[in-house]
Amino acid sequence: MTLSAYLPSPPQGVWHLGPIPVRAYALCIIAGIVVAVWIGQRRWTARGGEPGTVAEIAVWAVPFGVVGGRAYHVLTDWSTYFGDGGKGALAALRIWDGGLGIWGAVALGGVGAWVGCRRRGIALPAFADAVAPGVVLAQAIGRVGNYFNQELYGGPTDLPWGLEIFYRRDPSGRVGISLLDGTSTGQVALVVHPTFLYEALWSLVVFGALLYLDRRYDLGHGRLFALYVAAYCFGRFWVELLRSDPATHLGPLRINTVTATVVMVAALIYLAKAPRGRELPAAFGSASNPAP
Repeated sequence: MTLSAYLPSPPQGVWHLGPIPVRAYALCIIAGIVVAVWIGQRRWTARGGEPGTVAEIAVWAVPFGVVGGRAYHVLTDWSTYFGDGGKGALAALRIWDGGLGIWGAVALGGVGAWVGCRRRGIALPAFADAVAPGVVLAQAIGRVGNYFNQELYGGPTDLPWGLEIFYRRDPSGRVGISLLDGTSTGQVALVVHPTFLYEALWSLVVFGALLYLDRRYDLGHGRLFALYVAAYCFGRFWVELLRSDPATHLGPLRINTVTATVVMVAALIYLAKAPRGRELPAAFGSASNPAP
């Protein structure tokens, strides 16, 4: 018996409300964002920040993050869209078809958060520490969308938790395993490692560890966020080694393996050099005391 025996199978990636498509991938991303904002706000007010601050800053961070995540995906998979026989520029904008790079999402989302924090007179590292656990939990929720899209999986396996990948047929009659608008034929194409699930489970472990370590050591000045980044990258490094889907390589390694290594080292350096303890109350700002 495989993992698919316990999941909706074959998975349906899109439903229709009349002419309006509702995509499971998008619903998972939205659910993750809502949970991240809710947890971040609870943690922010517990540290002395004002209610509503996290949602206000999310108005800046989320759009920046979506653009950054899509940009990273397109740039690191350039040939899929702009190579010979590529999908073209319009497909590069079709974010609902899947394809968000967490590296770009966090990087550019951080820029959006910085803009929001400056508007509220808040120290970005203090804000980042408050939202870090919610962000990694959102990543775990978002990974569920990869199941419905039947993407981000590893090589064939006969392990009990192997995931069945089904052939799909799209409205034009094409049959394949990566047609997001297609309907399952019910025929199994592959039984593979569910690497998206491995990453989701690791993200849940990181979520719990961050909550515990923050209570135990009163981490501040961006150190909890750096710990999140380092821990996530450590798990992502090993997950990437199991993946078998096509990817851009730098030498013998997948580009995400290289990115995970570089970002993890940078996070560990920051963790070692950042000040200990928590920030002073002024770091949490005030709506009536915006930064210049």
